[in-house]
Amino acid sequence: MNRTTISLLATATALAAITGLAALTAPGSGAETEAKAPARLPVERSSLLCPVPSTSELAETAYTSFTPAGRSGNAKEGTAKDGTAELKPSAAALADTDTAPAKDKPKKGAAAKGAKGAKDAKKPSPDKAVLALKEPGKPVAAKASGGEAPALVGTATGRLAPGWTAQQTTTETAGDARGLLGVSCTGPDTDFWFPGASTAEDRHDYVHLTNPDDTPAVADIELFGKDGALKTTLTEGIPVPAGSSVPVLLSTLASAPAGDLTVHVTTRTGRVGAVLRAADDKAGSDWLTASADPSGTAVLPGIPADATSVRLVAFAPGEDDADLKVQLAGPGGKIIPAGHETLHVKSGMTASADLLDVTKGEAGSLILSPSQSGRATPVVAALRVVRGKGDKQEVAFIPATAPVGERASVADNRAKGSTLSLTAPGAAAEVRVTASAGTEGGTQVIKTYKVKAGTTLAVVPPVPAGLKGSYALTVEMVSGGPVHASRTLALPQDGIPMFTVQTLPDDRGTVAVPEAEQDLSVLDD
Repeated sequence: MNRTTISLLATATALAAITGLAALTAPGSGAETEAKAPARLPVERSSLLCPVPSTSELAETAYTSFTPAGRSGNAKEGTAKDGTAELKPSAAALADTDTAPAKDKPKKGAAAKGAKGAKDAKKPSPDKAVLALKEPGKPVAAKASGGEAPALVGTATGRLAPGWTAQQTTTETAGDARGLLGVSCTGPDTDFWFPGASTAEDRHDYVHLTNPDDTPAVADIELFGKDGALKTTLTEGIPVPAGSSVPVLLSTLASAPAGDLTVHVTTRTGRVGAVLRAADDKAGSDWLTASADPSGTAVLPGIPADATSVRLVAFAPGEDDADLKVQLAGPGGKIIPAGHETLHVKSGMTASADLLDVTKGEAGSLILSPSQSGRATPVVAALRVVRGKGDKQEVAFIPATAPVGERASVADNRAKGSTLSLTAPGAAAEVRVTASAGTEGGTQVIKTYKVKAGTTLAVVPPVPAGLKGSYALTVEMVSGGPVHASRTLALPQDGIPMFTVQTLPDDRGTVAVPEAEQDLSVLDD
């Protein structure tokens, strides 16, 4: 799931070809010149897509847009002199509420608090940006009330493109889909895996497909259960018109209810942004983003210390079965959950394990690795995490995620309620964490953390001095690693421990560009 970096990727390809020519024909060289290692330069263009947040009149949604400053806080380092970063309503935002998730609608007689001005609110103009970022290092925010907020399509260019991120956070205080729903807006792609979905009678899961381009896209959705692929009603693909967002109710694709599914979204033509919204009758709702690409190992960081239920769902997309060792990396090191030492995942089938309250009061991260060395079978995985009990439950999802890499950011952190989880599954590491200026004021703060090998460090992140509004967190590698990270945002409501978890994979703010060996203008003589 890579962000679009059209300009520099094209440049890289062209330069690679030209550099090869220069190496072979350099005058006076007498031999082929050894190519230099490619330089890493900032991307010049990024794209992000945010799904329709809700159709409930009680929904309150906060949007935050942010681009980190240059490495180590230098806003001018390696960036262009100008640029734009805007999120606008999709050109064909859905207006018919009858097609919206039924579980978004409040229960009959529910209080209308939180719906202030929702009925009278005007729909945003497709030509007017909901959020327009002005400079790196300083996030901007906007709010929307009720169920009229559309899907957003955005592009960042120039100095605002490298590492651009946007967060969508929705609070629904009533209705069967109540909860705190958070999602980092995603880049368009052609292939997504969502382990952890369900079509059970108490679940109401929708895949939201958003097309950012001026041409139509066609998407396919496959469902895989414990016995393999499910027969679906989908045979011709799902058309996603240009600039549109389409929600697809998974239960309408299957002939019978099924729990613990893996959803595979691909495109026949075009590209889309895909995220899955899951609503549970008892535990509320949240967004599930795509798992990291299939890999022989998987890290799922940031299980809260007070989790009352943790369910692991994994899928092996290849031709071989996967035998996985299951470990929990806590503050003191790795342990093996009692009764769940391994997980066998058959090829093309979804496997699951109920880990219950596996953290036992200490925050941790799940690490999946091959049971036998030399037999790494690629898998995708996700966790369904519940906090609270009885009618005071709240659910969130943690997909397997790629390492932080050079740098990763997450927006919409609050003065209270944020927890940063850092996991070093192998070697020890040191990271630098920057708390940006606030959306309404404040000065950035930088702090370094050391993460011991095989552990998870869960910390209350630094808060900008004089913070007003919300702020962004940026994690940069200093040494060691790799490190996997996530941010938990907890905003309790009426005794319900509402929370959401967002992972922090590498922001892919740079791209490798080969360097030419000489001034190619000499070849014209």
